[in-house]
Amino acid sequence: MSVEDDRDAKSWAGFSQRLRTWRRRRGMTQRQLAAVVGYDHSMVSRWESGTREPPPWATVRRLDVALNTGGLLAESLRLRQARRGGPLTQQALFPAMPARWAAAGGRTALPAPGGWPDRLPQKELNCPLHGSARCAVPDITAVHTLFTSGASFPDGEDGDLIHGLTALLECLVVENRTDLDSDATAHVERVLRSVVSWAESVHAAGRLPRSQLILSAHYAVLAGRLRRQNGQSAAAMAWFGHGTRWAEASGDLSARAALLGEMSALARAEHDVDSALSYAQALTALAPDRGWTAALSHIFQARAYARASDLRECRRHLTLARRRLDVLDRRDLEESPCLDGTQGLMHLESTAGAALRDLAVSTGDRRLARQAVRATSSALDYLPQWMQPIRLLLTVRLADSYACAGDPDSAWETASPVLRPAALSPRTVISEELRGLSQRLIRT
Repeated sequence: MSVEDDRDAKSWAGFSQRLRTWRRRRGMTQRQLAAVVGYDHSMVSRWESGTREPPPWATVRRLDVALNTGGLLAESLRLRQARRGGPLTQQALFPAMPARWAAAGGRTALPAPGGWPDRLPQKELNCPLHGSARCAVPDITAVHTLFTSGASFPDGEDGDLIHGLTALLECLVVENRTDLDSDATAHVERVLRSVVSWAESVHAAGRLPRSQLILSAHYAVLAGRLRRQNGQSAAAMAWFGHGTRWAEASGDLSARAALLGEMSALARAEHDVDSALSYAQALTALAPDRGWTAALSHIFQARAYARASDLRECRRHLTLARRRLDVLDRRDLEESPCLDGTQGLMHLESTAGAALRDLAVSTGDRRLARQAVRATSSALDYLPQWMQPIRLLLTVRLADSYACAGDPDSAWETASPVLRPAALSPRTVISEELRGLSQRLIRT
């Protein structure tokens, strides 16, 4: 071990000891502290035991605030360089990534140029360099050439390339929401690995690759989502964990919030309600002055409490989410365009429908199932026609809500047109909904 490594190890040990001491002094459990800073409780356990490298500077600051240490945790890590915005260690920022996804049929083509945006943001992704400033996007050939010619990324910042890679991510996100049969996992991960490699080279030169890390974090959101759709929960959580690291280092709030939401949904699907709630609650702590993070926090908490069969808390958070959506300001909508107008209402009604259906399943209360029918029907009314995978998911959920309400005829009538595509869909979330519907129809 080098002198430098030995000093780092001793610094980590001091951090671990102080973290454990201050948490116990404040009377907090590892799970409670994890909820405040937006991590799983197992990560807090690893920090305290010294088996995991300390978190990024932004998280250390939140730990200091949560435990009211007066900055002692940051002091124990000697993070003077991080205070100036300097780079984290190479190992901390660029750990090993999940195994490569094998492309089905050798799929490597970029999205069709017809969907290429002229400016950012097109639908929801702001420019990593200039936010919502409506940046011009270069022609798709600039990005296409980079990946087909095997050319290397530039040594430093390249605005056009950042804009092009952001536009490409927009296209990939839209494709995933439009094409039911699309599986862009291999392509998304190929681009993600390239962007991470670019960030790593800039970082190795002694500069913080902020825009590349922001892009990496947002690509990690989609990579994890695609892995989850393919039933690979462990790989999905690994991408979400890496994305969180990159979002923390770059200070990107929207990516951090998206990742917490994805982790909450994944934990809920894995029947880990406590972790689902922790991630959802961390959304509020992430930026207490933002209405949109609070709205998302209430939405994800409502789903988690429904899975826990807690009707009172579920309803309370649905009500709070609706109130927050009603008063979002311009900054909120610029930072989270997906909550604007009918998109926000669709998100809320979809959440309400799913939560009420889950409660109806666990309690047998047909009134809740009828409320789920109304909420899911509203979500379908708000849903754009081009979002076919989500439309299929919500239609199966609507049929299931009818079945829970004791109305098998309406359930069959609703489900019949979509049974075949739902049965053939490779998406885990759709097959899970179909499985529940089948069980309810068999019983009736």
